[in-house]
Amino acid sequence: MKVYDVLGNEVAILINEEKPAGEYEVEFSINNLQLSSGVYFYQLRAGNYIETKKMILLK
Repeated sequence: MKVYDVLGNEVAILINEEKPAGEYEVEFSINNLQLSSGVYFYQLRAGNYIETKKMILLK
């Protein structure tokens, strides 16, 4: 799972490994990242399945 800014630049990789089918939660901490408040996108890839969703970061 990766996070992108509105320009499409990758700003974080949250998960970069294969996992068995199931439900998972990911905690996204911005403490080590220098991100501004604004709109970001997170993308999940699983085989041929790709889903991108929008999120808003407020500081």
